[in-house]
Amino acid sequence: MTDIITIALNKLDADPKNVRKTYSKEGVQELAANIRSDGYRLLQNLVVRKSEKKGHFLVVAGERRRQALTLLAEAGEIAKDFAVECKEREADNATEISLAENIMREEMHPVDQYEAFKVMADKGTPIADIAARFGATETVVRRRLALARVSPKLLDIYRNEEMSFEQLAAFTVSDDHARQEEVWESLPSWNCNAHAIRQALQNEAIKATDKRITLIGGLHVYEAAGGVVRRDLFDAGNAGYATDVVLVERLVAETLEAEAERVRAEGWKWVECSASLSDDIFRMKRAYAVAVTLSDEQQAELDSLDAEYDELAELIEAGAADEDTEGRMLVINSRMRDLHNLTEAYSSDDLEKAGAIVTIDYYGALRVERGLIRSDDEIEAVRLEANNASGGEATPKGAKPFVHSQALTQELTAQKTAVLRVELARNPDVALAAVVHALLLKVAYTYPGVQSALEISLTSERLETSIKQPEGSKALCAFNDLRENYGYVIPGDPADLWEWCLEQPHDQLLNLLAYAAAQSVNAVAKLHDDRRSGRAHAEELGQALKVDMNAWFEPTVEGYFGRISKAGIETAITEARGKDVAAGISGMKKGEAAAYAERQVSGTGWLPEPARSKIRSADMEPIFAIPAE
Repeated sequence: MTDIITIALNKLDADPKNVRKTYSKEGVQELAANIRSDGYRLLQNLVVRKSEKKGHFLVVAGERRRQALTLLAEAGEIAKDFAVECKEREADNATEISLAENIMREEMHPVDQYEAFKVMADKGTPIADIAARFGATETVVRRRLALARVSPKLLDIYRNEEMSFEQLAAFTVSDDHARQEEVWESLPSWNCNAHAIRQALQNEAIKATDKRITLIGGLHVYEAAGGVVRRDLFDAGNAGYATDVVLVERLVAETLEAEAERVRAEGWKWVECSASLSDDIFRMKRAYAVAVTLSDEQQAELDSLDAEYDELAELIEAGAADEDTEGRMLVINSRMRDLHNLTEAYSSDDLEKAGAIVTIDYYGALRVERGLIRSDDEIEAVRLEANNASGGEATPKGAKPFVHSQALTQELTAQKTAVLRVELARNPDVALAAVVHALLLKVAYTYPGVQSALEISLTSERLETSIKQPEGSKALCAFNDLRENYGYVIPGDPADLWEWCLEQPHDQLLNLLAYAAAQSVNAVAKLHDDRRSGRAHAEELGQALKVDMNAWFEPTVEGYFGRISKAGIETAITEARGKDVAAGISGMKKGEAAAYAERQVSGTGWLPEPARSKIRSADMEPIFAIPAE
């Protein structure tokens, strides 16, 4: 039975059975302000039970309200025996009531809060008073009132739980309702997070070199779709910036979706698009393609194209190619890639349980990650395999199998490891295969998992992040070609790599070892790093390799002279050609000086100090020679 009774405040005590034990001081003060603003009335009665202390009651539900009233009494605003309306309940239900009070209570919807706050704000009520009236912080009130900037249509979408509060809050960076609705309708569902919304509304211009612009085919494609380009007249490349972020994102989405449709035709269980790959992909298991032999006709076509490509490359090298040569090479390369793709395929079982993600790589090219298995699909696949193995019948119940203790298991496997170490040390051929196998797992596969017994670690500095125009680096392009060539040689599934390594001749393993080891070389000088000794060894490595930097790098306006001061340009020309040639630099504009430096230094062998080899042997030519004055 529940009765409404009036109890003096100083006769109310905290209930030890209340499941909520912690109350913030700030929260109690805010509630006290709210009670004060409403004439010291409680909107909700306290729930109490009789105490063992005569005349006293324990507050089962409403302890924060009791503390707020006590705070007001201590301040002298209300009497210590202030009359409080309460509902009395039986003691046996105290914990259940307290639990329901604290867990089952639902917070007021943010949009409802906004509308309630707005009524008072429209009357000119100060933020502090609104906060006090509703028992909220001033920060919460300001954030809710900021929703006035959001389109009513989007508020309704949020009410219908079709967007998150983070997405809704992102729209407050703009008060253009039509633009907000356009952004919401234009951004694809897989790239409609709060960051993307803010970026689109703030109209952050996108550089022509952005990977999204590269993906859609360049600024001319964006302009053809009606986009506006802001160009910098002082930009030597006159590349410009795309100003309509929403249009760019729509074109990107269309490009990714078009590729996704082609991938879906392959028969995968699921295919998704993503502007970037999340960390979750690193934890997903994968299915890998198996090798497929080309038909005699396909192999003959591939051999013919390969030979033609080499012939055209020789013509270009000799300067005897015509204007159609490069175009033909692109066609050949595309067809050869298609034929190479036919040399591997996924099994029907893998297609039924795995999927693919279509995304953008670092350079702005389409990238498809195939064979990804979600955890739920993996569990289902394991269950089906178990059922098939047992003829569709559940594993019969029986006695538990014998299991070694962890301590004994650890000792026995340590003994095994010691044996493997000594035997591997005695067999350099297998050791070479094992090392190559371990290193290739690190550099040739994106998500290989732990498939090597060797705890060999290899890290590779991402050089593209340190080079302003990586596509213009001869060495980077050459290494990428090397990576692509080896990609056609080694197995697609890392699980097959070990058997493959054991079958390779000694020379091939050494080549692969050099390729893998090369990816770990790091001579990059960064601010406050501790790799000075490592860079010193890089100079010794360069000497052993007889590296000729001039064959790979030449200082140009874009790569060097346009990025240093006129004083630096003058110093460079002085070193390369002498003071007389550098004499007129001071009277030139920066762009003119950079172009002049490129012409004067070309062919001299001069290199900027950081690009020079510091160690030279006696029989090697100098890096550059300064002509006598």
